[in-house]
Amino acid sequence: MLTKMNLQGSWELQLDEHKQGVQSPFDDTITLPNTTSHARKGRKNDVAHIGSLTDEYSYEGWVWLKREIDIPSTLAGKKCSLYLERTRITKLWVDGEEYGAQDSLNTPHVYILPEGLSEGEHTLTIRVDNTDYPTKGGHLTSVDTQTNWNGITGKLELHFYHDVHMGEVQIYPDAKERTFRITSTLSTIPGTVLSVTAQTYKPLLKETHGYIASDRNHVVSEQTYPCSQDEVNVLYKMGDDALLWSDSDPHLYVLTLTLLGEHGDVLDTTEIITGLRDFEAAGDSFTINGRKTFLRGKHDGLIFPLTGYAPTDVDEWLRILSISKSYGINHYRFHTCCPPEAAFTAADMLGIYMEPELPFWGTITDELDPQHNQAEQDYLIREGFAMLKAYGNHPSFVMMSLGNELWGSKERLNAIIKAYRASDSRHLYSQGSNNFQFTPHILEEEDFYCGVRFSKDRLFRGSYAMCDAPLGHVQTDVPGTLKDYDDMILPVGTVSESEGIQAEESEIQIQYGTEAKTVKAASVEQQLIPHLPVISHEIGQYAMYPNYEEIEKYTGSLKAKNFEVFRERLQSKGMGHLAEPFFKSSGKLAVACYKEELEAAFRSNHLAGFQLLDLQDFSGQGTALVGILDAFMDSKGLVTPEEWRTYCSDAVLLARFEKYNYNSGEDFNAHIQLRYYRADSLTGHAVEWELRDSDQLLARGKEEISYISGETWFEIGQIKFKLPDVKKMTPITLSLHIPGTDIRKQYDLWVYPDHDVTAIEQGLIYKELSNEVISLLEKGESVLLLPTLEDNDNSVEGTYCTDFWCYPMFRSISESMNKQVPVGTLGLLINNAHPALKHFPSETHSTYPWWHIVMNSRSIILDKVAANVQPFVQTIDNFERNHKLGLLFECQVGKGKLLVGALNYDKLIKQTEGRQLLYSLAQYVKSEDFQPEAEIELEELQQLFGNK
Repeated sequence: MLTKMNLQGSWELQLDEHKQGVQSPFDDTITLPNTTSHARKGRKNDVAHIGSLTDEYSYEGWVWLKREIDIPSTLAGKKCSLYLERTRITKLWVDGEEYGAQDSLNTPHVYILPEGLSEGEHTLTIRVDNTDYPTKGGHLTSVDTQTNWNGITGKLELHFYHDVHMGEVQIYPDAKERTFRITSTLSTIPGTVLSVTAQTYKPLLKETHGYIASDRNHVVSEQTYPCSQDEVNVLYKMGDDALLWSDSDPHLYVLTLTLLGEHGDVLDTTEIITGLRDFEAAGDSFTINGRKTFLRGKHDGLIFPLTGYAPTDVDEWLRILSISKSYGINHYRFHTCCPPEAAFTAADMLGIYMEPELPFWGTITDELDPQHNQAEQDYLIREGFAMLKAYGNHPSFVMMSLGNELWGSKERLNAIIKAYRASDSRHLYSQGSNNFQFTPHILEEEDFYCGVRFSKDRLFRGSYAMCDAPLGHVQTDVPGTLKDYDDMILPVGTVSESEGIQAEESEIQIQYGTEAKTVKAASVEQQLIPHLPVISHEIGQYAMYPNYEEIEKYTGSLKAKNFEVFRERLQSKGMGHLAEPFFKSSGKLAVACYKEELEAAFRSNHLAGFQLLDLQDFSGQGTALVGILDAFMDSKGLVTPEEWRTYCSDAVLLARFEKYNYNSGEDFNAHIQLRYYRADSLTGHAVEWELRDSDQLLARGKEEISYISGETWFEIGQIKFKLPDVKKMTPITLSLHIPGTDIRKQYDLWVYPDHDVTAIEQGLIYKELSNEVISLLEKGESVLLLPTLEDNDNSVEGTYCTDFWCYPMFRSISESMNKQVPVGTLGLLINNAHPALKHFPSETHSTYPWWHIVMNSRSIILDKVAANVQPFVQTIDNFERNHKLGLLFECQVGKGKLLVGALNYDKLIKQTEGRQLLYSLAQYVKSEDFQPEAEIELEELQQLFGNK
């Protein structure tokens, strides 16, 4: 390239919402790059979106942009092109002459001006349209993510070329052979020679964001190649000491390509920054340069609350990706979108495996389908080829998906993958993410499979929406650390009858985005056994209560009016003062759920990776607050990166044991394992462990690691220990670490004393609001009332795990599918200083001693009656309902004193932790400390239990 002319700056602007055509003179200006919304152009709207952020300057229609440019004599007549890095559907006019239209949503719009421009002034006019896309656009155009903005972002440039120049350059790495294959088109003359040199690349950055360039250097000598007249296809040898690119060692090279004339004069020069790597599928694993790697991924939908569009500068993507990397993430899957080139550049530098996806969420049909849309399909296929060309040189671009949760023609999906691979073999390809949902298929041409199940019951993630039941083990199983997905991925035996295998096609109802949809599905005729790497799709989705302090961070055109509405709802229920405790307690439970979800993935030998949904909050689809980071990628203060990396990194220690709650003197047995993907040798290292209560060391041990280079799974040893005889409920911590490394793990256990069941039953415990209870209260007695309210409409079912994704969205979907509505609660808020819990020490949030208790309970709705009652153990409701939910509360009823918990006494008395809670409550009710302050009338109490 000869030179570039920067066109950023002030442009004339005209909004044309009704598409009437350009009207002169233009009536406004805008500084580009920008969007109309971010620049606050047009009418400000007063709408308040509840299910997503609100764009105060949302605009759809045509936008006209005009600018005068001056071409100097040195560039007159030179071939040139207009480069628009990121935009919508555009059309270009130069001096009133139309130069065509472009519609890529993922790649730059490049308009070729083959004759160049004459010396002097010229007028560029660009029309940008953010309506009537060739496809819906997925998260590229959604109000739920980066909004359907209008404008131009990133670079705006005129590129000028030498008479003899290289065209588009593509670099194909071969790490095994230590070579780069270099291809390009040429506009050249006889006798031209291509000179190639390479050296390690070390960027100069204003802000490093934690990025540290390698101190290793490598310079490759010049190699020259005679050129044909119209193309280059040469092999550049890097030498045996070439440095390879990976997530742990992201070495980069800058390749300098120079076209030399017959007498050595420089005709054209191009620099390409790339890396030498082989990313491959090998059996059920991924490998990087021959070594196994495990994908610790996150979803990304291009959510940027300050601007409403994806950044195009490397600095911002370095900040974002560095934060993710600090939490152990080494992989990004972009949901129905592709990020700008700056994201790939930052990923190259940091070592992040990138997977862009076609902007499609629907059905891929063939010509036999009456709904077939050939134009849309052709567009999507073109977009894929454009993405491969635009970003394929980046070593971080290792995978590509055809879309999200696709249905339709498997033959057509196969053909698309085959065409992409034939064109570009640098990447691995998948049919899509979680395609065919309940009736999954593995296609012949795909390199890896991404989904959530291999049949209705063969699940390989920990949580699911109620409309996609059965639910996952994090939602339903007694907590322990034995669960893995190996028997789900490679089952022993045959398919169960409940799998319902049939070959015929039928219509089924599925969750499709934010709604329900009927699709045609054909189940497989035999058990689906994967022969390729398997990635678990969109794992986690553990919801938490909003943090209303976040509202003030929305200083751009996107406003969190949804948060404002949720806060007003809570205040109207008299619980505004509980907003922060709700946020913190629900968040702590969500972190614990994520820990089990992630560990289950690392325990699974046959799983090749996972994709979290999400490390950060998702601003749309009802407002899904599922991140340990907020939408700005800022920490919520719930867990540190260091702690998160103990169960999400390239080295994860695992202790496998049956349960977290133990009887006094019971045997504790655990098996120690290590998932290890580092190149550093562990020869001579050992795992040291210890069990400790708050006062003393109970046991310790040391297990040598039998390290074998290249292995990723290590069986370390056993922990066998008789737990102490305790007189009170005793928390115990199991800690493991490998000295000399950052590899560590910690688990909280609980040991309980033996209780005489008879002694507990002799307390004043009653299971229903009977005449006897009423009589006792009228006499001024103390009563512990534990009713079982299975059919009570004034209560909510007890469930330990926090809600999946977002209650409003999945309530609506379940209702439209005539399926069970999710419970929708977010864990417990516990007043752990309350004397009723004197013998049941707790955190302020849900922990595993509460699991059986909550799962055998209902929480009583205290909204309209008992408004003055504050539960000392409160179930946190979601931001749509905002019920005041009492799991345990106390009150005065006339002269009597009452403690209420809708618990299943018969089940809890059989559980160690259940007996402990019952003992604690019974002791409290008999004590002088039992002095409830809130008063409730008997008639109100009867209404609560449906007795009147």
